Amino acid sequence: MPSTTPAPTDPAVVRRRREVALAGHLGDADTARRALVDPAPAVRATALGAMARLGQLTASAWRSGLLDEAPEVRRRACELGVGVGPGALGELVERLADTDASVTEAASFALGELGADASPAVAALAGVAGGHDDPLAREAAVAALGAIGDPGGLPAILAATTDKPAVRRRAVLALAPFDGPEVDAALARALEDRDWQVRQAAEDLSGGPAGT
Repeated sequence: MPSTTPAPTDPAVVRRRREVALAGHLGDADTARRALVDPAPAVRATALGAMARLGQLTASAWRSGLLDEAPEVRRRACELGVGVGPGALGELVERLADTDASVTEAASFALGELGADASPAVAALAGVAGGHDDPLAREAAVAALGAIGDPGGLPAILAATTDKPAVRRRAVLALAPFDGPEVDAALARALEDRDWQVRQAAEDLSGGPAGT
């Protein structure tokens, strides 16, 4: 069956999305609020951002966005969870298990932005860092663990130093809040990594020489 969801490049969708974005800058909460139920996911995602900009994004509207059928709307809602604050923790952790990897990535980012307040999410983030199929999701989870800085996340970060190059690089940077023999050993290995960006990250943290 063909999809009935309007394409984001449909001129009518582009127009509505522009109107909603402007509403967020012009104080037009009514236009932004109506767009929360627009048939086009791109418009609904823009509406969430507009309502947040206006300071009128309610908890119920935010949670509806997290459960939207369209990944781009769920992704935008996750990003806006930073503004919701620690009260968003439970819902963001649930979205780590989203079927769309980009939503998992966005939820990880938001949890990292919450910093130490997101310490209860460390175990779930460690699971993503060590077990998700998508390397971007793993990388985002590792970055979040570094930003949170909870010792419980260190084993997952250390394990990620043996992942793909982009994840290894992120894992080295995520070691910044930690110290100890395991951290020193991981940095020493990273200084000899075959990827120059991993070596550079290790040099930046340890002050040791990196190859070119």
